[in-house]
Amino acid sequence: MKKIFLILLLPFAVFAQSYLVSDIPLPKTYVLDLDPYECDEDCLQEFLDNEQIFSFLSHAQRKLPNKELEEARMINAAIFNIGVFNTNGNFQIALLLPYKRIGKYATSTTNAVFAYLMTKSTPFNMKSYKIEDENHDTIETALQQIEADGIEYVIAPLTREGVENIINIDPELNIYFPTTNKKDVETNSPYLSFGGIDYSAQSDLLLKEAISPLIIFSDTSDTGKKLALYQEGRFLHPVVEGAEPSAFSDEHTVQTPPSDENKKVLKYYISTRTTNLENYLKENEDIVEGSFMINTPIIKTGMIMSQLTLYDTNATNVLSTQINYNPLLLSMTQYRDRENMIIANSITKQDNMQIEMNSLIGNDIKYDWINYATIIGVDYFYSLVTGEARVYDMAIENEQVIYDIELLQPMRTKFAKYIPLSRELEERED
Repeated sequence: MKKIFLILLLPFAVFAQSYLVSDIPLPKTYVLDLDPYECDEDCLQEFLDNEQIFSFLSHAQRKLPNKELEEARMINAAIFNIGVFNTNGNFQIALLLPYKRIGKYATSTTNAVFAYLMTKSTPFNMKSYKIEDENHDTIETALQQIEADGIEYVIAPLTREGVENIINIDPELNIYFPTTNKKDVETNSPYLSFGGIDYSAQSDLLLKEAISPLIIFSDTSDTGKKLALYQEGRFLHPVVEGAEPSAFSDEHTVQTPPSDENKKVLKYYISTRTTNLENYLKENEDIVEGSFMINTPIIKTGMIMSQLTLYDTNATNVLSTQINYNPLLLSMTQYRDRENMIIANSITKQDNMQIEMNSLIGNDIKYDWINYATIIGVDYFYSLVTGEARVYDMAIENEQVIYDIELLQPMRTKFAKYIPLSRELEERED
């Protein structure tokens, strides 16, 4: 009878084990503020009223002066086991964000830095300094605040205007610009480093695949116009072998051979509103079977390429720099429109952990070169501070990241390496 009683109690003893308290601590939840706009008490209350608890907590990471909001913060932080980032971390970095000028990149570059640091074991403090504009005084005030906060390393995704103003301020802070190539500015400061893509080097490589006539389509931005002029000059006056090419924003100062009279270049600047290229392409014998260089954003590029086919230009090839290395190209164009397209790409080194971590928070470092350049910058600073080996170990010369360049073709479902016809024939003979 006792044995039967013990057997009957056994299931209860087994289930009773589920009530034992585990000594494994509950995981902490961390909420990152990715909103480029300030959030006052009315804003915080609106998040609460709309039950946007995590948006509320992202802005309310410190004690609030409003008693009711502070109570809500404490209650929700306890419920969701919210952790607070170590503000006295061993690695401190600032982000200088002119959110009205750079739009989505105020968020995506912050995402990139955060995702990178989350893969590291070193405690960190990442602080955003959001500025209304890129005026000299605005930037100087922000830099003074960063210095007062004891932060020595800054990621600054600024436009050309902002970079020029920082050069004039000449701060003794380590600042990295993921948006600018050093060729486009003049500075000898050892504190300023640059991660922008080298469009001139990409153009030089693409122009080796171009034949005459070269037809250049660019947008009407300053960068588009300068790039078109650079490509025209390089096509008509190739750089002498062994000479250093000049910056794409500068005059052509290196020795070049005389212009080949058989070569011809046509340049067209396409405004944002232009959607019909009939006047440029229809029955235009000057452009038939030429090479087309496209210096326009992805949507405009798709429109141009479809009309190259529509108006029977019989393009020998279509060339483009980094701006059109985008998976959207594969879905918004027909394969026949892009089968002769060649794209220069400098996003050649990837780390699966960084890709996955960025993907978890909806960030792209596989195709977006500004986010990619931002990752390289924080990796460089992190290595300087901690002594750890860099994940992205490309050379940095004269404070400029040196990118490899590969030529790709957009295939039916992916980008594949481009093999020039001459090289393909050589490989077949071997």
